[in-house]
Parts: sequence; structure tokens; C-alpha cells
Amino acid sequence: MITGSARTVKLARKLRSEMSLTEAMLWRELRTRPSGLKFRRQHPAGAYVLDFYCAAARLAIEVDGCAHDSIRAAQADAARSHFLRSQHVATLRVPAKAVLEDLEAVVVRIVDVCLDRVEKINKRRENSCVPLHHPADGPPPRDGEEL
Repeated sequence: MITGSARTVKLARKLRSEMSLTEAMLWRELRTRPSGLKFRRQHPAGAYVLDFYCAAARLAIEVDGCAHDSIRAAQADAARSHFLRSQHVATLRVPAKAVLEDLEAVVVRIVDVCLDRVEKINKRRENSCVPLHHPADGPPPRDGEEL
């Protein structure tokens, strides 16, 4: 699982009590574990704090308000996304306006993306699992045992 430094963990704890209205609205829905998916809020990841994180899907969910509209914020978001990609974590950006206008549709979209990623992750694991080589009939018999 992706985590952060002690400093980032401390910041994440602080941010949990200072969530924006849209983050709080979304958290109220995600904390119910829709489709059995577990989400974390204000999750530390390296030097960053993710708004929400689904470990099973390796997906970060970022709620973007008007603070993300500046060039500087866009560069910071790009750096965060680059770091997360290097950790095999995808980022789903959700406009804060969408949360306010149609929370249910946002949750459905998040769950769909998570389930799709979980399925792909599981397929990759299945395909990369190579059993150890061993004879089909098992180990040779011990001394004194019959064949």
C-alpha cells in the first residue's frame, strides 16, 4: 500500500477535520463502502495527501474545486499524477461542481472506475502467476514405500 512520511501522515490527520463541503458530501457516500469497495479519506501518499484512495483499485480520487484552476495548481496536479503513476496508482479527477450537482452520478462513476480497475488488476495477477515446476505425479516415494 502506498503511504507517506510522518510529516505527511500528520498533515493528513489534520486535513480530515478540515474537509471541504464537497469532500464531506462525497465521503458520506464513499464511507458506506459502495459495491464492497473500501475508501480512505485524506490518505498520505509520498509527499502528497490524496482526497480519497481505494487501495483495491489503486485509484486516487481528487475533488477539484476552483483552487485547481490556476496554472500553478495545474502544474502541482501534474506532478502529483506523475508520482502516483510511478507508484501504479491512477488518478480520477472529479469537479467539485459535479459533486454538488449530482452526487449520486459521481459515486456511480467512481465505483464503475474502481470495479473496472480491480478486474484488470486481478486479470494481470492471474496471467502473471506462474506455478513452480514440479512433476505431475508428485515427489518420488520415500525409501521403503511402494510406487
